[in-house]
Amino acid sequence: MKILFESSINNDELTNVVFVSEKLDFPSDLAKSATSNGFSLPQVAKHFSFHGKKGESFTYIIGKTFCIFIGIGKRSDLNINHVPMLGGKTLATLNAYKVHKTAILIDTLGINSSENYDIAANFALGMKLRSYRFDKYKTQQKPEDKPKLNEIHIVLEHSKEAQKEWKKLEAIADGVTVTRNLVSEPPNVIYPESFEKKCWELEKLGVEIEVLDEEKMHALGMGALLGVGQGSVRESRVVIMQYWGGSKNSAPLAFLGKGVTFDTGGISLKPSGGMEDMKYDMGGAGVVTGLMHTLASRKAKVNVVGVIGLVENMPDGNAQRPSDVVHSMSGQTIEVLNTDAEGRLVLADILWYTQDRFKPEFMINLATLTGAITIALGSIYAGLFSNDDELAEKLYDTGMKTSEKLWRFPLGDEYDRMINSEVADMQNISNEKGAGSITAAQFLKRFVNDTPWAHLDIAGVTWTRKDLDLSPKGATAFGVRLLNQLVEDYYE
Repeated sequence: MKILFESSINNDELTNVVFVSEKLDFPSDLAKSATSNGFSLPQVAKHFSFHGKKGESFTYIIGKTFCIFIGIGKRSDLNINHVPMLGGKTLATLNAYKVHKTAILIDTLGINSSENYDIAANFALGMKLRSYRFDKYKTQQKPEDKPKLNEIHIVLEHSKEAQKEWKKLEAIADGVTVTRNLVSEPPNVIYPESFEKKCWELEKLGVEIEVLDEEKMHALGMGALLGVGQGSVRESRVVIMQYWGGSKNSAPLAFLGKGVTFDTGGISLKPSGGMEDMKYDMGGAGVVTGLMHTLASRKAKVNVVGVIGLVENMPDGNAQRPSDVVHSMSGQTIEVLNTDAEGRLVLADILWYTQDRFKPEFMINLATLTGAITIALGSIYAGLFSNDDELAEKLYDTGMKTSEKLWRFPLGDEYDRMINSEVADMQNISNEKGAGSITAAQFLKRFVNDTPWAHLDIAGVTWTRKDLDLSPKGATAFGVRLLNQLVEDYYE
C-alpha cells in the first residue's frame, strides 16, 4: 500500500474522502457543486440517514468525482491523539467500499494545529496499522477476498513536512509489523531458536545482538528459566539486544519480555479448549523486539537494552514437576507449585541478569502473565505494577495518550507474604484465592533490587478476536507505540 503526501490533486480516478461533523458542515466548494446538480448535500445526507456521527458514512458523485463522506462526531472532541484511530477507521471504511485509490482531504478533519503535517502523518500511521494482514499461509484465497486499496494520496498544504514526519512514524508502523508477525506465526515456525534468528535481523539497523545458550545460562545459574524449558526438545535462549544512540555515560533504559513460544502449561497441563491461543504467550518478547526495531530505525537518541527469555513449556518425561525447587540466578530458591505459572520464572532470571549487568535507569517488563488480569480488565487495559511512582505515572499518562491504556494495581507486604514457601525462599503461586495478578507481580519484584521497575501484564490485550481501530483480528502489538512514546517524551 503506497502512501503519498501531496499539496494538490487532480485525478478523477481517485475517490475523495471528506470528513463531516454532526453539524453537517460540508466543505463549501463541494456543497456548491452538489447544489448545482439539483440537491444540497445536507438533503443528500438526510436521504442516506447520515448525521455526521462517528462511524457513519455515505457515498455520492459530485461532478466526475466519487466522494465518501465520513462522520467524525463533534469536532471539539477531536485532537491529534485521536487521529491515528480516525485513520484506522477510514482504512476499514475504504476497504468496505472496495476502493482502489483514494485522496484524503485531511484539512476537512478541522483539528486545530499550527501546522497540519503532524495531523496528516499520524492519520497515515493509523491507516498503515489497520491495513495489517497475516495471510501468508492462505493458499486458496480468491482475489476478491483481498483488500483493493493500494494507493493513498493525503492532500495538505505542507506535504513535504508531512512526508518527513511520516518517515519517523513509519518506523513505528514497521516495529508494530515486526511484533505482529512474530506473535502471529504458528509455534512450529516460531520457537526459541527461530525467534533468535529473527532478532539477528536487527543488526542491519545498528542493534548489537548477543545470545545466551543453555550452556551459558547454566554457568550463570539461571535455573528458574532453564527449568521451564527442560521438558521441550527446543533449547531455551536469552537474547540481549543493545542499541546505543545516547551519550556514552548515560545508563540504558531496559525493556524485557516473556517469550514462551508455546505454553502447554507443562505437567500442570492446560485444558485443550483454547490451548491454541498459547502461541502468543511470547507476546512480551515480540513487543520488545518490535520496539528495538522502531527505536533503531528512527535513530532514537537514547541508550536501550532489550532482553528476552525464550522457552517452550512442554510436558515430556524430563519436564519440571509441581513441587520441584529451582535455584534462580539471584541465589534465591523457588518452589514450583504450578508449572503453568512459568512466565514469572523466565522473567525472574532475566530481570536479575539485566539489573546486575547493565545497571539500567529503569526496567520495564512485558508479559502475557496471568489470566487473572483479563478477568479484572478485559481487553481494554493492561495491568501496571511498579515500585516507582514517577515511572508508573509516566507510563499511565503515555498509555492514555497513545490509547494503549494501563491501570495500576497495588503491591505490598501483605501480598508478598502470600508467596512465602515452607521449603524454599518463595513459591511461584499463592496458596490463597484471589489476587493472582498481584502476587505474580510481587514475585517479580523480588528480582529487581532497588532498580526502578514496572511490570506490564498484557495477557488481555496482546490478541484481539474482533477488529479494532488500529488492528485487525489477531496480534495487536500492544506496547510498541506506548513504549516508543514514553522514550520520546521523557528520555530523549
